[in-house]
Amino acid sequence: MASKSQFQAKKETTKQNQTEAERNAAMERIVSMARSNNDNRASGYREQSLRIHSHVCAKCGREFSQENLTELTVHHKDHNHDNNPADGSNWENLCIYCHDNEHSRYTEHLAANKPLLEKEREPEGATHNPFANLKQLLKK
Repeated sequence: MASKSQFQAKKETTKQNQTEAERNAAMERIVSMARSNNDNRASGYREQSLRIHSHVCAKCGREFSQENLTELTVHHKDHNHDNNPADGSNWENLCIYCHDNEHSRYTEHLAANKPLLEKEREPEGATHNPFANLKQLLKK
């Protein structure tokens, strides 16, 4: 006959196993829901973007056919994957290489402690006017 302490130890082990099983089941439900939501979100805006925009990389101009369309990704211009306007104004189709490059540039941008999504500054227009004094020169 098992002693009382052995019975208690067995009872505690069973309780721990049940608690662990409950935690694992809850975690699996959460992960499953997250994957499902992600799949729904990804397939939704990807399909919309592919319908709206051409099958061409917006950066390098590479064209895609049905055979290699999996290499064309949808990039969120503002880097917010939950910002998915129906008109596609926050999306651009990029090949996997340009998409990786865009995110690398964004990561470097953040590491440099610059404000988020600061537009790259265009060079200022030329200020020199070679014909500024032309009228005076022609009078001479």
